[in-house]
Amino acid sequence: MRVGVIGAGWIAGAHLATLRALAEVEVVAVCDVDEARAREAGGSAPAYTDWSELIAREAPDALFVCTPPLAHRDVTVAALEQGIHVYLEKPIARGLEDARAIVDAAERSDAVCAVGYQWRAVDVLADLRDALQGQEVGLLIGISTGPTQTRPWFLDRSQGGGNLLERASHQIDLERAVGGEVVAVQAAASSVALGQGQGERGDIDDAAALALQFSSGGLGAIQVAWTRDGLPGAYSLDVLASESSLHLELDPEFSLRGQSRGEHVEARSREHPLQRSVAHFVTAARKRDDESVFCSPVDAARTLAVAIACEEALAGGGTVDVAGV
Repeated sequence: MRVGVIGAGWIAGAHLATLRALAEVEVVAVCDVDEARAREAGGSAPAYTDWSELIAREAPDALFVCTPPLAHRDVTVAALEQGIHVYLEKPIARGLEDARAIVDAAERSDAVCAVGYQWRAVDVLADLRDALQGQEVGLLIGISTGPTQTRPWFLDRSQGGGNLLERASHQIDLERAVGGEVVAVQAAASSVALGQGQGERGDIDDAAALALQFSSGGLGAIQVAWTRDGLPGAYSLDVLASESSLHLELDPEFSLRGQSRGEHVEARSREHPLQRSVAHFVTAARKRDDESVFCSPVDAARTLAVAIACEEALAGGGTVDVAGV
């Protein structure tokens, strides 16, 4: 499979390392607005500054789109319309209009499109679902705190969505995968600078607490914070169900422990979910099996709708209903 990579930031570097370890994949080109960065990331592969030129000249079988969320729509829609498979980094887009355009393009195309919510690829998520089989989930508690890689657009809410889209949407997506659809949200933000320096500051919140109301009647709580480099991170999900109390430890352990129906539950992932997500996408694309991806464009758009409702709740207070997709 001939693969092109659009965007040469830190997540693209992680994907490139995974792709180069797959015997059935050839990285044929890398594109970035910074040509020097594209050349460095691409190694011996050609470097481009225009993604449309990359598509025209290299005719890739698949693209990994690793640009800022505001730039997802055009390249993804164009690729899908040409039958090129797409692995699209999360979030699916910055706004719902762009997300719907991507969903529509994916539904029209015979190409496979996956969105990179990698926690859906955690091995032990299947064990968690098995342990919860037949039970009602009453409360989900997600925590995601720690340093983050520097991105030029991260501090600009209009471009990237800050902590809500970059960090909290991972937890929103994971809680949706366990608890089902979210119908309403509440949110509050901290005014304390945790990750940002005392000099120039962006317009994002360094910490936020979110409350999700599931259609099933259950509740979700999410706490996120961007902290200074050098401080330890915490990434986890606790699940309380009618006959279960389970703890999913995320990065870097990816393990499950707890109790369900009086039985001890313990499991540990065998593979890093980022690598598993990429390898799974490559297999799905080769088989043209768009139903087997870990996170579809429709699911990612629903996650975005919840995140945008949380943005509205932060701005205006009160309870905000989640828009349909």
